[in-house]
Formats: sequence, C-alpha cells, structure tokens
Amino acid sequence: MAWQAMFSSVMLMLMYLPILVLGFYSFNKSPYSSGWEGFTLEWYRKLFQDERILFALKNSLIVAVTAVGISAVLGTLMAVGLSRYRFPFKGVYVGISYLPLIIPDIAIAVSTLVFLAAFAIPLSIWTIIAAHVVFCIAYIGLIVSSRLTGLDSHIEEAALDLGATPTQSFILVLLPQLMPAIVAGCLLSFILSLDDFLIASFTSGSGSGTLPMEIFSRIRTGVKPDINALSVILIIVSAFIAAIAEFIRFSGDNKKN
Repeated sequence: MAWQAMFSSVMLMLMYLPILVLGFYSFNKSPYSSGWEGFTLEWYRKLFQDERILFALKNSLIVAVTAVGISAVLGTLMAVGLSRYRFPFKGVYVGISYLPLIIPDIAIAVSTLVFLAAFAIPLSIWTIIAAHVVFCIAYIGLIVSSRLTGLDSHIEEAALDLGATPTQSFILVLLPQLMPAIVAGCLLSFILSLDDFLIASFTSGSGSGTLPMEIFSRIRTGVKPDINALSVILIIVSAFIAAIAEFIRFSGDNKKN
C-alpha cells in the first residue's frame, strides 16, 4: 500500500541520511564541517599517514582476530555440547551461556574490570581480548546452535556405526556442515569486536588503545573531516563483512534445506 511504502521510505531516510551526510562532509575541503568549500581527497590521504590511527587500527585488528579465533573454537564446542549431550542443570547453563547477548555492555565492562582488579591482573591488550571473547563466544555459539537444530544427528551415528571414532565423526562429518555458520558467526563477531568502544575502554592498558578509543579521544574537541573519512571507511568495511556473513549463512541454510 502507498502509506506503507511512504512509511518505509521515511524510516530508511531517517536511518541512512546521517551516514550520507557524514560521507558528504568527508570530502569537504574545509577543516570544519560548518560549510562546504569544495571537493577533496586530502583527508583520506592524511588518514593513511596518521601514525596514531594506524597504531590503534593495528591494536583493534589484533584484538578482533585473536578474540574471534579463540571464540570460534570455544563457541563451536559449546554449541555442539549443548545440542548433542545431556547433563544436569543443562537449562541453567544454556541461559548463562547466552547472557552476554542481553547484558548491557557497561555491565560487562564494569564486571570485567572488577574481576581483573580483584586478582591484580594488569591491564593490557590481552585483557581486552579476554573481555571480547566473552561476548564473541555467545554470538558464535548462538549462530552455530541455530545451524545444529536443522542437522540430522543420524548422519553422525551412521559414521560411528561404520567405524569412525567420535573425534573423526566430529571433524569429518559434523564440522563441514557447521562451517558456514562458524564463518558467519566469526565475521559478525569480528565486526562487533572491531567496533567496540565501551568494553575496550574499561579493560585497556597503557599503549593498548583501540581504533574506537582513538576516535573518541579526537571528537571531544570537535569532529574533523579526517574522522569523517575514517568513519565512512569503517561503515563500508563493516557493511561489507556483514553482507558476506549473511550470504554465507543464507547459502548454508539453502544447502541444508
């Protein structure tokens, strides 16, 4: 209907108009965003020559890649264990496992900081990684669990009947079927880890600041075109990775069906 199309158009405009304005001003020749003075790519060139930005980006990539790598293994094993095995208080454990999905980031950040302080663990890039593993495991585990619900467990049983060990059955039979969900979960978790500011700011030590933290430290004195350019790049990269994750997940669901 006409009113539904109009409503959808208004909602899309409200959602994406700020991003379009951000992209527009990232090409502004003026060092201030108050007025348009001409088109330039100077801010993008300066951005890739900024040592502080590059150092923060390196830290963010180290954190995201390491946290996602650890979470991929633990999250997959957690999902398989909860799906395939029975044990006491399984329902309670399932609820606890996915709590990071609904707990506010500020609560995770504060609780992690209190835990680190209680055991006198010095803050560093590794404490950021440990904090990010907490919520990355939950996201990967949830996506893998949704994939497991549609798989036929009799295939694994057939492999065991044919002489395969439980480990061989998991690696050769189950894992290939779970791979699309694992990859999709890893890509989604990578984006969340790369974009996280709140948890990283509570758990980072000296010299371990991430890219969102560097951006925040600069916008306190005003948003400059180089930050606009960086934001545009982050939006494009995040959207691209999210699209790949959704495509892989959708392709895996189609093959399953």
